[in-house]
Amino acid sequence: MDWNNIIQTIIFLFLTGPGISGNILMFVRHVYTSALGTEKKTVDIILIHLAFSNMVIICSTGIRDIATVFYFRNFLGDIGCKAVVFLARMARGLSICTTSLLSMVQVLTISLRTTIWSKLRPQTARQVVIYIFLFWIFNVLTASNLLYYITAGSGMNRSVIAEYIGYCYMLPSRSIVKWLFISLMTVRDLIFQSLMGWSSGYISFHLYKHHKRVFYLHSCKHVNSSSPEIRASQSVLVLMTFFLFFYWADFIFSFYIGSMVTHESFILNIKTCLVLGYAVLSPFVLLSRDVPAAKSFSSHR
Repeated sequence: MDWNNIIQTIIFLFLTGPGISGNILMFVRHVYTSALGTEKKTVDIILIHLAFSNMVIICSTGIRDIATVFYFRNFLGDIGCKAVVFLARMARGLSICTTSLLSMVQVLTISLRTTIWSKLRPQTARQVVIYIFLFWIFNVLTASNLLYYITAGSGMNRSVIAEYIGYCYMLPSRSIVKWLFISLMTVRDLIFQSLMGWSSGYISFHLYKHHKRVFYLHSCKHVNSSSPEIRASQSVLVLMTFFLFFYWADFIFSFYIGSMVTHESFILNIKTCLVLGYAVLSPFVLLSRDVPAAKSFSSHR
């Protein structure tokens, strides 16, 4: 391997190792919490699904990068290429939808004093599972074109290849098909990122009001400035900030790569970091800021 491959391997191992470990820890922790039947059951289902989506993103992207870095020809084949690229896009869509659902549930949780908001909040795990099931259907349909147009490219004329995706290639498609799926992804991203943006503003306003209240009552010994509700709101706000940063940074780099038709290793390494960044960091954000909530629930048992 040359130095570029060595650097890419180090980046890959540095990201995927902690990323897989953190998501497994979050997955197991919330499966255990959900099994105990605590009050956080609806949120636990969302976080379990988010951890699962993150692991699919990391594993599918990692398999493709391994094949690229180590030149494993015929390692994936057509079926393998279709599977890993399809799973990567589908899991990315699930991550967008799940993060948005988490942010909306948090907004509804801190707005329970309003009757209208309280009726919209999912009350049972079954309602959350229905939302997640609809997310799966929509994102499977959104990524379904990849099952036809992705190929390993072995023995094919490279002049007919439209796009290079790691070890795999994407065949050109008809304009109507191309723009149909681009439109579906655009509508999905626009809707769910708008919800995240609105909920971020609402949570920020709520935290600001809480800060002013605590500042006004700072002389009171019974004021708790780090209640589970506030810590959860802060965690979701940090999580959405990370997501929006990595999403738009990846979008900018993808646009640059597509418009410049460049395969420079430095640019591709940055894009790999951006693709994996949210999936790797999100479990640590949630786990590191969930301690007060865990203590609070355990103290009432």
